[in-house]
Amino acid sequence: MFLVRDAALVLAGRVTRMFVSGAVSVVLVLHLAELGFGGPAIGLLLSLTLAGDALLSMWLTTRADRYGRRRTLVVGAALVAAAGWAFALSDSFVWLSVAAFGGVISPAGKEAGPFLAVEQSALAEVGPAARRTHTFAWYQFAGSLASAAGALAAGLAASWWQQQGASAAESYRLVFAAYGAGGLVMLGLASRLSAAIEAPIGRDASVRRRLGLHRSTRTIAMLSSLFALDAFAGGLIVQSVIAYWLAVRFGVDTATVGTLVFGMGVLAACSAPASAWIASRLGLIRTMVFTHVPSNVLLCLLPFAPGFGAASVLLLLRASVSQMDVPTRQSYVVAVVDPDERSAAAGITSVSRSVGAAGGPALGGVLMAWWVGAPLLAAGIIKLAYDALVYIGFRHLRPPEERG
Repeated sequence: MFLVRDAALVLAGRVTRMFVSGAVSVVLVLHLAELGFGGPAIGLLLSLTLAGDALLSMWLTTRADRYGRRRTLVVGAALVAAAGWAFALSDSFVWLSVAAFGGVISPAGKEAGPFLAVEQSALAEVGPAARRTHTFAWYQFAGSLASAAGALAAGLAASWWQQQGASAAESYRLVFAAYGAGGLVMLGLASRLSAAIEAPIGRDASVRRRLGLHRSTRTIAMLSSLFALDAFAGGLIVQSVIAYWLAVRFGVDTATVGTLVFGMGVLAACSAPASAWIASRLGLIRTMVFTHVPSNVLLCLLPFAPGFGAASVLLLLRASVSQMDVPTRQSYVVAVVDPDERSAAAGITSVSRSVGAAGGPALGGVLMAWWVGAPLLAAGIIKLAYDALVYIGFRHLRPPEERG
């Protein structure tokens, strides 16, 4: 009974968090501009949110298995609420900087803070190993849809409040207040989790640990390096780069690009449950690689598309398989480490991806100045190299449910 309830509470927390994060991602920059901050100040605040989230995630996730997963989720939820209310109530650059760095807020509508790593560790603890990848797939699917719904809701709500006579700043403040309220909902859900989600007790406290790891230090170091390489390649082709390439290459308008991007997002979200079905037959590593390779071949072909129709087909086909490695990758990480390393392992690999992705846009800009399609081709080649390295390095390291 507790196991089912714990899984439901974790999923409810994920949906709540991604909904309000999606909402804030729409109005964050608009709100800062409305307050009179210029480009450099806005850029600094966004950088502070990313840096603060990375440091906070590393600090909390590497300690969560020892100090308590439920306690870590409660602290993270409190920081979500604090950041939301700070942005809703303050116009001061100093206080907003403190909230951006010390709180939890996502400028991109994606995961921020320690939640992903700790929640996945909790789900792995309360569910059977044979269903872990399926659970992670639905966890990913629900979060993606919740983020999209939050973005849509925030845009519609802010527009409606402005039509009722509210100023733009007032309408944005209400969105941040809703974000803060979402943090309180998350706190309530986390506080009801049972002790079943915690890491097993009994390992010798004298075991030497590095960032929360012991036996699996080398494995996680290798995986983190490879995941950072994949994320770096992904940073070359962030969504805005693809939109820009479509506009320059084919002269399509923003509405057309937006419709195509929405379709890509829906296909990517729906691919997550399918990946679990494939993984149950091929295994996690093979699913990670064998679904990723076609995606990257399509990416390499994209710069040479003869027209917008062909480019759209390539992008939609790629979207239908490009995210299948996400739940399988996350499931693999928590499967090949000891139970009391899961939060640390998931947190370290997640932060490594964030660090890797940060360097991609700068190189992408340089490549784009040479040839507008160069970032797409470079990203595809690097990602294919990543696939080969993952398969060569880890095809023999199988999770427990696949051994024998």
